Amino acid sequence: MQYRDTIRVTTSALAVVVAALSLSACQSGGGEPTDKTPSQAPATATGSPKASAPTSPAAETSRPSGGGTSTPAGAPASPASDASAGTAPRCKASALAATAYQAADRPVGTGTGAAIVEFTNTSGKACTLKGHPSVAGAGNGSPEHNTPLVVTPAGSAASVRVAPGGKAWVKLTFVQVQGEADGYCASGAKPAAYPTLVVGLTGSGAHQVALSDGVFAECDNKVTATAVTAVKPA
Repeated sequence: MQYRDTIRVTTSALAVVVAALSLSACQSGGGEPTDKTPSQAPATATGSPKASAPTSPAAETSRPSGGGTSTPAGAPASPASDASAGTAPRCKASALAATAYQAADRPVGTGTGAAIVEFTNTSGKACTLKGHPSVAGAGNGSPEHNTPLVVTPAGSAASVRVAPGGKAWVKLTFVQVQGEADGYCASGAKPAAYPTLVVGLTGSGAHQVALSDGVFAECDNKVTATAVTAVKPA
């Protein structure tokens, strides 16, 4: 009886040992060992360098090198910073020659109606003319005897650059004389006739002009005058 119990205990102990050996064998024969540490991947792969993210053009231009602002190569300078830009000086009286002739487009009547005064730059340098003219009937060659005409300005004034040999113009439109012979004025006033007019421009002197044909015949000593223009009026 005691012998059989000893055999049973021994058999049980062997079963436990066999089971333990079997488990150990399974662990050693199947897969990777549990305590094996995997190799660490290299920081930089050889043959394929890490690509950097592209920089946007906006970000690039917002960070000029050198710590300051920069102008892209080939960009034109601002007109305000162009040293060659500038305004020519006002034309002097001595730089101008003035002539006058009857305008093609003039009021109906027998007087002058309208005249064109032409200014020519006779100097060797460009200059500017600007503004509405003053107009007076010349009196016997003496400025004290001139008869100023009331000028109604027409249009806005702007500087006109006149190159050497170039021209600029003003147009004078008078209150027209009506009728034949000496004619008459619609207002009842007596018509006036001036062999020459004195036409002045601020900063550019006064110029005495005669018509290439006839005299300046007008009514009421009134005239409508355009500003100096670079376009020849009709």
